[in-house]
Amino acid sequence: MFVRHHPLLLIFRLPSTIYSTPKLIQTFRIYSRLCLHKRFFCAFCILITNVTTGQTRFTFHRGLMGTQFNVLFYAPDSLIAQRAYVAVSVRIDTLNQVMSDYLDGSEINRLSATAGQGKWVPVSADLFNVLQKAKTIAQLSRGHFDPTIGQLSLLWRRAVRRKEFPDATVRRKARNTVGYKFMELDGTTHSVRLHRAGMRLDVGGIGQGFAIDEALRALHQFGIRAALIDIGGDILAGDPPPGSEGWRVQIGSGNVADADTMTILLKNAAITTSGDTYRFLEINGRRYSHIMNPRSGLGLKHFVRATVLAPEGYQADALTKVFSVAGLRRSRKLLKRFPGIKLIILENKRGQLRKWQSAPF
Repeated sequence: MFVRHHPLLLIFRLPSTIYSTPKLIQTFRIYSRLCLHKRFFCAFCILITNVTTGQTRFTFHRGLMGTQFNVLFYAPDSLIAQRAYVAVSVRIDTLNQVMSDYLDGSEINRLSATAGQGKWVPVSADLFNVLQKAKTIAQLSRGHFDPTIGQLSLLWRRAVRRKEFPDATVRRKARNTVGYKFMELDGTTHSVRLHRAGMRLDVGGIGQGFAIDEALRALHQFGIRAALIDIGGDILAGDPPPGSEGWRVQIGSGNVADADTMTILLKNAAITTSGDTYRFLEINGRRYSHIMNPRSGLGLKHFVRATVLAPEGYQADALTKVFSVAGLRRSRKLLKRFPGIKLIILENKRGQLRKWQSAPF
């Protein structure tokens, strides 16, 4: 499933004086929140006109498969804005039908059903593109990210839902279906071959980031460049608002009362944070994160929170999983394999809290 609950969610606060001067930068606070609406669709728009530039800011919100989808952008009039939002919404829904492993008839699930049959399967450009990006990150991360963990994902979702630890034998069998090296891609024919019987694909660790990239591209078709897109906490900014240096984003750990926050100006970049603030399994006093280690087939056993700033959404989305699984020490080495990426990682092992930041955000 490419749309998932996320420990960070963008919440828009609109002070009455926010447009008192064209130089004022819009402020967005990111807090952890769990959206309880499943398959709920609701879109509404807030619009405020900047009389200095003639551009109007439009804000659209809708529920999307258990999380929240927010789009903000500047457009010259409401007709263009409505057309642009409809195009973005249709694009997101199309991608969900392609990438969601929660939908029985999705393209990715149909592809998974061919695993072990030894045949090449032609796929859509969207599915091929996201699988290609996922495999590249899997290779560069040395397996700390793996889009073939679908069987393990099913087990872990069931464990979290039932609050029961996965059976060791069943988990071992599922782990034997995992291995990105056994997912073969043919760029000439846009075909995929899954070599291992029972292999199941899951691009949930990269799909939301991929989707916000595509949403911004859809806005570009309408000449809209100043935009901010958020799906469940995966955030991508285009050009800044008129008269501003960037979209002002405040990053926190998920606790509204948390003083450990940082504010950045975001433009033409993506930012994502992964952590286990709200999604975890606790059994016999041990806490397991919803972030899974592809090698063990288990959720992470220690607290780790990774924030990634990247040029594109898919990079920020996937790399938060990579660095969370790798941990602080290994992440410092792995980061060298991903030029242009900035990282903040917070880790608590054996009661010792450590933080490392690669470069100023």
